[in-house]
Amino acid sequence: MTHDDGLIREDMQVPGEAGKLFLRRVSAGAAGSAPPMLLIHGARVPGVPSFDLAVPGGSLAADLARAGLEVYIGDLRGYGYSDRLPEMERDPAESRPLVRVREAARDIGAMVDAIAEMTGRERVSLLGWATGGMWCGFYAALHPERIERLVLYNALYRSPGHPSLGVGSSLEDPERPGQFAARALGGYRFNAASGLLGAWDDSIPADDKSEWRDPAVVAAYVEAALASDATSGEREPPSFRAPTGALEDSFYQACGRQLYDASLIESPTLVIAGERDFWSQPADREELAAHLCHAPEMKIHVIPDATHFVHLDRSHAGRDEFLRVVTEFLLPDDNVT
Repeated sequence: MTHDDGLIREDMQVPGEAGKLFLRRVSAGAAGSAPPMLLIHGARVPGVPSFDLAVPGGSLAADLARAGLEVYIGDLRGYGYSDRLPEMERDPAESRPLVRVREAARDIGAMVDAIAEMTGRERVSLLGWATGGMWCGFYAALHPERIERLVLYNALYRSPGHPSLGVGSSLEDPERPGQFAARALGGYRFNAASGLLGAWDDSIPADDKSEWRDPAVVAAYVEAALASDATSGEREPPSFRAPTGALEDSFYQACGRQLYDASLIESPTLVIAGERDFWSQPADREELAAHLCHAPEMKIHVIPDATHFVHLDRSHAGRDEFLRVVTEFLLPDDNVT
């Protein structure tokens, strides 16, 4: 599926510590004055299906590029079009959960370095969706000097008593209460089309889901997710691989552990969430608001009735509000009257 929106796209591989990392550049032409923008996917679906679908209303990257940003989409190690880890060629039970937050942060750092070399800009803005938000927050806490602006989108921080991810969930080891089910889940998991839409469906407050999201976006999302793994067609039903380290990190956050200290973040930070998000919780936003004490600007914005997938939902279902808030935050000088 190709784009016909008139934007410039360039796919590249950049060096990381565990192999080549995929980056896609999306721009409207000459770079503007704003720092480049890096978008980081979540625990399962990689960058292109998350942020650059070739259908109307399916590309956050295109929307941000048209607003004047030079946008990059990255895949962490083991995801999408980045190099797969050797353990992912073996049975999942033969390895520990792969790609924990420490490795994710190092991959984000490699992408930031590559973007800096290409653009001559030492600082980038980051947007991370769901687990991507946790990864970006962790990196921003370690390397505040590299971050211009930070967007944490439907991201966990510390969420004790989480209704679906922590204690009592399918991620808990039944033989070791309070521990992640690492032995059962292994290093990575297979994701078929049938498993991609359940949580999205459940969070839409309409019997006819097409009232809330465009079926063309849904079809493109599923197609692009499966296409991101060259081996997906070797299995029946087709499925793409994703590391499970993000699930382990998220499980412990949902048990009340804090994996990084947001007081170390020194960039303007937007915490944005859908009211109907099943992943992040009000507790995450409350703690972030309390801990982001060194962010020179901090904004919490909850979009009424919006889902975890609000950037892929229809305009009236929160997408327009999401784009407005994010764009105004990333390009503040363009909104001064």
